[in-house]
Amino acid sequence: MSSTQPTKNFVLILSDEHNRKAAGCYGHPFVKTPNIDQLAATGTRFTSAYCNSPICVPARASLATGRYVHDTGFWDNACPYTGNPKSWHELLRDAGVDVVSIGKLHFRGGDDYGFSEEIIPLHVVGGKGDMKALFRKELPAKAGTEDMAEQAGRGDSSYSQYDTRTAATADEWLTRRAKGDNATSFALFVSFVMPHFPLIAPEAYFAMYEKYGLEELTHRLNNDPPDHPTLKRMFEYFDYDQHFDDEKKATALRAYYGMVTRMDELVGDVVKSVHSNGYTENTTIVYASDHGDNLGNRGMWGKSVMYEDSVGVPMIISGPGVPKGVAMDNPVTLLDIAPTAAAAVGVDDSAEAYVGTSLIEIAFGADPDRPAFAEYHASGSDTGQFMLRKGHWKLVYYVGAPSQLFDLRTDPDEASDLAGQAEHATKQAELEAELRKICDPEEQNRRAFADQAAMIDAYGGRTEIEKTADIPFTPAPE
Repeated sequence: MSSTQPTKNFVLILSDEHNRKAAGCYGHPFVKTPNIDQLAATGTRFTSAYCNSPICVPARASLATGRYVHDTGFWDNACPYTGNPKSWHELLRDAGVDVVSIGKLHFRGGDDYGFSEEIIPLHVVGGKGDMKALFRKELPAKAGTEDMAEQAGRGDSSYSQYDTRTAATADEWLTRRAKGDNATSFALFVSFVMPHFPLIAPEAYFAMYEKYGLEELTHRLNNDPPDHPTLKRMFEYFDYDQHFDDEKKATALRAYYGMVTRMDELVGDVVKSVHSNGYTENTTIVYASDHGDNLGNRGMWGKSVMYEDSVGVPMIISGPGVPKGVAMDNPVTLLDIAPTAAAAVGVDDSAEAYVGTSLIEIAFGADPDRPAFAEYHASGSDTGQFMLRKGHWKLVYYVGAPSQLFDLRTDPDEASDLAGQAEHATKQAELEAELRKICDPEEQNRRAFADQAAMIDAYGGRTEIEKTADIPFTPAPE
């Protein structure tokens, strides 16, 4: 197969909040991810992959539509995807492909998202999501931040149960289909919740990491809290770290890595089902995550910032004809999944407004100089954040606040901000010009705040929203 020939079927396996450093194939010295590693060994691993917004709902809306957040207006976790604009799921279904989702979607719920079948979906709470995420200028007190530390440990969580059910359901679906009519193409979207917090790992998987001390567990996660004004404010709002002592931090990281290993095992179950049911030679498989996790780096937990831990994701493509055992440095994003799905099943997407490029084409060297772009207009941030990655350079542009500039080739852990330094002024200006080809950050920042203000009014105003329950994380469906 060449870079332009479809395989017939497409399987997308998505995890939630997987820091790409926490995988063997991405260089972690002891985190066990044998199945993801094997997928990389049989395909192409992208070393510079990104989400398009480091928070669940906007990232997943961009993945579904193949469009930037500022194009869709799904700004934050109170603005869930409604099925419009059209998803790649709908494009494929309209072309006669059987398109099935199993697991977490995090859309509004109750709409047509383009699937032929939607199995055990997880959507936002009440069709509205986290309405308190709409407050960005005058932040309310963040409730329950102590829970992340207090809940961390070993146990059988509802998320672990849900993911186990998701993998088993995917196996049942593939097995049933293999025994039936295989004339039509299929696209199967299997979406796990782990390793998203609460940080609770099943006993056996937590135990795998008990032998490691805090220094080993915090591999490449030891930087000081940020001194940028926007990030300082976010650090104070998301004050999870004040509830962690060294023992609790070690417990949390053991649990996170245990969840990664359990999730990897479930990824392996899905991939094995693809192979055992006879789909090896006609199926393209992609593994990715919706965003990363700070894991205590710089005293930050969760996501919501433009550091690599948060905005970076693992991304691997494997299948017939895909270059094997290759590590590709070209920046890619979740926007590339929409054209990848179309290319894999042979559907023409030339009429769609997709921003990305098929990962199959990129694996063969297409678009080597294109940038990767992400933006954040959500909880805790009093201004829009815009990231542009091009080559080994990374710019983070904040409306009304200083930019950040990193050379990821010499400083992969982003310890040295080069913005404002005379010797890097030309590079900074060049990257900002590239960013402005994608959008006007000031205008998109204005639009986001205006849309969020309108939503606050529509929900009865700030006082009414403050009466609603806090949503630390979306519960798994019964």
